[in-house]
Amino acid sequence: MTATTPTPAATPKAVRTPPLAEPSGWHEVRLTVNGEHVTAQVESRLLLSDFLRDRLRLTGTHVGCEHGVCGACTVLVDGTPVRSCLTLAVQCEGAELRTVEGLARPDAPLTPVQEAFHACHGMQCGFCTPGFLMTATALTEQGERPGDTEVADALSGHLCRCTGYRNIRRALSRALDETYEVESDTATATVTATDAQRGE
Repeated sequence: MTATTPTPAATPKAVRTPPLAEPSGWHEVRLTVNGEHVTAQVESRLLLSDFLRDRLRLTGTHVGCEHGVCGACTVLVDGTPVRSCLTLAVQCEGAELRTVEGLARPDAPLTPVQEAFHACHGMQCGFCTPGFLMTATALTEQGERPGDTEVADALSGHLCRCTGYRNIRRALSRALDETYEVESDTATATVTATDAQRGE
């Protein structure tokens, strides 16, 4: 029998692995949250929702879909409703933020929006409520009463699995009525007083 020399095992080819991702950079951000000045070191990739919940312990901002669809994570950035799950914390440098915790302090009365949601039973499980409250608050603070189309567009960015939206719409309508009726009455009273001083 002829002896055969074993064939050496083929040397495995080196597998080229992709380089590791560079670590995210850190940045200092300065912003105002619910009236308080905040300075913090944050990673450039840190979401605003995580910054609020994990770093500042403002857990009233709820995270639902994490895709900007459900609206539960809505906060106000310079008065504008923003999805905090789609916003980076570093994007809020110098901004003024309000979360649901900033609407009414524990020792203060509820805002007209909160009162309306309470009176009209505009909630059930409550998970989506903070987002609705923030958008509704923005609508009551924009200076003039929004039309039905604008209200519908604003609410279309929020999902609720419990209430069927009817009571939420009732609550928002009530808050708008109270807010802009009061403003109208105040303006009328001011004009009347001015006319009286002029003898008109």
